[in-house]
Amino acid sequence: MATVGPSRRDRRRPGFSHFASPALLLVLYVVLVLAPILLAYAQGLPPRHWRDELSSALALTAFACILIEFVLSGRFQSVSGRVGIDMTMRFHQLMARSFSVFVLVHPFFYVTAMLNYPLPWDMSGQHRLGLTVASFATGLIAWLALMVMVALAVFREQRGGSYESWRLSHGIAATAIAVFGAFHTLAAGRYSGHALLANYWLALLAIALFTLLWVYALKPVWQLRHPHEVRSVRLIALNTWELTLVPKKGGVVDFSPGQFVWLNVGYSPFSLRENPFSIASAAASSDHLAFVIKAVGDFTRSVGHIIPGTVAYVDGPHGNLTLEQRNAAGIALIAGGVGIAPMLAILRQLHQDRDARRIVLVYGNRVAEQIVYREELGQIQKEVDLRIEHILGEPPRGWHGRTGVIDAGKVEEIFAGPDAAAWLYVVCGPLPMIETVEAALLAIGVPSRQIISERFYFD
Repeated sequence: MATVGPSRRDRRRPGFSHFASPALLLVLYVVLVLAPILLAYAQGLPPRHWRDELSSALALTAFACILIEFVLSGRFQSVSGRVGIDMTMRFHQLMARSFSVFVLVHPFFYVTAMLNYPLPWDMSGQHRLGLTVASFATGLIAWLALMVMVALAVFREQRGGSYESWRLSHGIAATAIAVFGAFHTLAAGRYSGHALLANYWLALLAIALFTLLWVYALKPVWQLRHPHEVRSVRLIALNTWELTLVPKKGGVVDFSPGQFVWLNVGYSPFSLRENPFSIASAAASSDHLAFVIKAVGDFTRSVGHIIPGTVAYVDGPHGNLTLEQRNAAGIALIAGGVGIAPMLAILRQLHQDRDARRIVLVYGNRVAEQIVYREELGQIQKEVDLRIEHILGEPPRGWHGRTGVIDAGKVEEIFAGPDAAAWLYVVCGPLPMIETVEAALLAIGVPSRQIISERFYFD
């Protein structure tokens, strides 16, 4: 089948995220993390004991990483839009926890005496650490705050509590780490007192603090000026609701089918009460945003009680679960449960564009009553080359479709073939299902670049 070009909505003016490849962003990250060591080495100071130099190197790279982490967690499309928000947040977690180990161990490597007064014969600081009460205290505060923040992130699910309280504590701890850590680094660091490295730290600190300002103040102010309101709430399947929003002024956000927003309904944007939901409407539906929400959590259980006209705010769009700039002979949409939401947006857009490619929708649910928009899906099936594979875990009597769960066997049955590697596979649903599907697709010869997924788990 011929490959159809992008729709009107997909022909957006390219931004930084379209020019900055993941490889380029990774190189930039490595350069920024290693820059403090290079700037320290360039000072030409006499070397100290190897353990002292190792400790300083650990601290320098770790603090650079910590300050850069603010950008990774700031929901900037120029970063996550190209790499993918799942990959961005996984990288954020891995680097933060790895470099936290550097911070944890670095004080214990020093062998030089912690003297807080200068030695006349030691102008380069080779034989003393030069810690003052203030520099020691600020370092200890930043050290403890980092350990607490990482522990709360790692054990968040076991600890329980609301996402909002965790996010607030995360922001407070991050601010303490950045500010107290910078003071400690500039006041106690042998190398950081040099103008070049000191200015480097101040620049990174300014970027980190601006990121906090952007996330917790500037972006909510922007949202206050661009409110939405709930147009309708209706039950569309078992414990599953359709929520539609319309902007109070202007048009809806310019998104690509498959993307999501952080949605806040009924609260101030400063309240941090927001949750990620994929947009289910087509991008060409310019008058509203639609969401498919299953009642399972704190906010989602109350969706059915939301009154039309309630104010709402959206932060986005985010994510790269889209067909944008991806060529494929066919499109496979694989959804588990409420993971159908982004697939609906993609499918509705393909339908409106009259895309000529073959499309397969694999849609898994526990029971038939959980299937959403059955009539609409049937109508789309009549007008585009769409094949729908429903899979039910508990099928009703007389069910003629597939049964069980979306597993490796079903993926192979449905997609294995000579052209499997030429298709694009979009996957969304529970994490175990995503991992199973990805492994199964790789096993039948699908390149990883032809598989895109979104997990919706962030810390």
